Amino acid sequence: MSYEILSKIESPADVKALSAEQLDQLCDEIREKLIDVVSVNGGHLSSNLGVVELTVAMHRVFDCPADSIVFDVGHQSYTHKMLTGRYHEIDTIRREGGLSGFPKRCESEYDAFNAGHASTSISAALGIAKAKLLAGDPSYTIAVIGDGSLTGGMAYEGLNNAGQHKKNFIVILNDNRMSISRNVGAMARYLSSIRMQPWYRRLKRGTEHTLSKIPLLGRPIGNLLKRSKSKVKHVMYRHTIFDKLGLSYYGPVDGHNMEDLMNALNTVKQSKDPALLHVVTKKGKGYKYAEDDSASYHGVGSFNVDTGEPISSDKNFSAVFGEKLCELAETDQRVCAVTAAMRTGTGLMDFSKQYRDRFFDVGIAEEHAVTFAAGLAVNGMLPVFAVYSTFLQRGYDQLIHDVSMQNAHLVLGVDRAGVVGEDGETHQGLFDVSMLNAIPDTTIYSPCYFDGLENALTTALFEDKGLVAVRYPRGGEGKKPEGYSRENIDYEICGDRDADTLLITYGRLFNEAVAARQIVKEQGGELCIMKLCRIKPIDERAVKLASGFPKIHFFEEGMRSGSVADRFRDMLDLQNYSGSYRVCAVDDAYVQHASVKNSLQALGFDAQSMARSVQQREEVSG
Repeated sequence: MSYEILSKIESPADVKALSAEQLDQLCDEIREKLIDVVSVNGGHLSSNLGVVELTVAMHRVFDCPADSIVFDVGHQSYTHKMLTGRYHEIDTIRREGGLSGFPKRCESEYDAFNAGHASTSISAALGIAKAKLLAGDPSYTIAVIGDGSLTGGMAYEGLNNAGQHKKNFIVILNDNRMSISRNVGAMARYLSSIRMQPWYRRLKRGTEHTLSKIPLLGRPIGNLLKRSKSKVKHVMYRHTIFDKLGLSYYGPVDGHNMEDLMNALNTVKQSKDPALLHVVTKKGKGYKYAEDDSASYHGVGSFNVDTGEPISSDKNFSAVFGEKLCELAETDQRVCAVTAAMRTGTGLMDFSKQYRDRFFDVGIAEEHAVTFAAGLAVNGMLPVFAVYSTFLQRGYDQLIHDVSMQNAHLVLGVDRAGVVGEDGETHQGLFDVSMLNAIPDTTIYSPCYFDGLENALTTALFEDKGLVAVRYPRGGEGKKPEGYSRENIDYEICGDRDADTLLITYGRLFNEAVAARQIVKEQGGELCIMKLCRIKPIDERAVKLASGFPKIHFFEEGMRSGSVADRFRDMLDLQNYSGSYRVCAVDDAYVQHASVKNSLQALGFDAQSMARSVQQREEVSG
């Protein structure tokens, strides 16, 4: 496609100059470009396809960057990026050195606030609006939030506070009737009821217009109706929850009708109170496969545009986790699964169908999920909360207060642990070990292979007590070294125990360590590897064995502060270890977006870097 109009958009000013017909063509071109780019780079497709008209309309009506648009999560910001001077870079999105898949203030003045996690936009936008008010800045601040993000408690904290703000603050509710997994709970039902009653606003506008045309009697009747508006509205329509929180409610509006959208946006601009505009969109709009299965196309890898089929469909840890949990649930009626709107991503689709009464999707509410699961646990159930590592961060207080302190038995399936790749710094799973290491009486497993995950999950459910985490990376398992049998639950040794150097690691880095050992061997050296599976508590036998090596290298795909490496070193000190000890971990930094392979290499976690580190140290010692 030539992208005749899109390719000429350098800023929102160019959008304002287009005719109505050109706007429709622009939307078509944007959709084609989105499908083309995401099919190659991977990324968030359904959410971006659903907000094309809305984003174009916002840049048509508002004056950015003076007016600030804050996107919730930010996975729907690709169109925004293309309309704000970044079209010619959009092919680099999610690639190393290219555009981020989420809004980033350092990337563009049009990105008002960094995002990546849900339910933050209203709070952030309100803070921006308050700062503008204090500075005498009359520009608008707009929070764009999906109905899925409204299942998160932080959104209500923001709404509760937003009603006290003065004008020029707007919340746009992008209601696509789905978040990642299908929306659940009272809010989803409530929004559905609002969508069923759009006639009130139309009736109100039509009545006011008709009365204004009637001479003499029209104005007095209109004034009478205005004075009784609240009573009439309560009877005919009922106040929305948003009205009661202090925001004037407008909508619902067809999110794919450009004229209606612009009329509605111009209307809310005139509101004397903070306003909420309810926009109904279709997730995946314009691409049949995404429309039919928007959950699967929410976040995708590369795929064939013509067939919708993924380029790679290898078995992954999430699928193995889901299969094993189904197997365990069949044998024990106490096993339950909990997810925070990530049924598909965490591999729980089959569980949700086979064990409906024991499957709980609580919406995008990780804090609630943890405490809810704790409630299940203290009353005799065996709950497993499947959650991405990056989102587990949101339930940290609950893990300490509601789970650990009362010794509730909760198992965490920590998905996407370690480097995740192209989603970048907001989604890296690099903090869970340090977080969990600080919680007393917590058990953590970090298997490298599928059978190790299955073994760890079984042990965590039926043998361990208290808070237990089983963490595993995104993607599939590596190739097992020759002669390697089933993965042990605690630790194991690979290589010559008489070697001078011991390399310690866990999780998928074991695959790199095995390759590093081969490199060292080919160059005349020898290396022994200790692979940990249970990383908390660390087996004292492993520490005693390690203390016999003159040189130890520890490679950890996580943060250095609070790391397993630091705890292992403390235990070595208790053994009066006199050898040398070196740690390679992520040290006081955020890891930017790039492929997993390139990220591991940049961090020094690949086989070549491991081998080089060991050899350089030997040369210095020699």
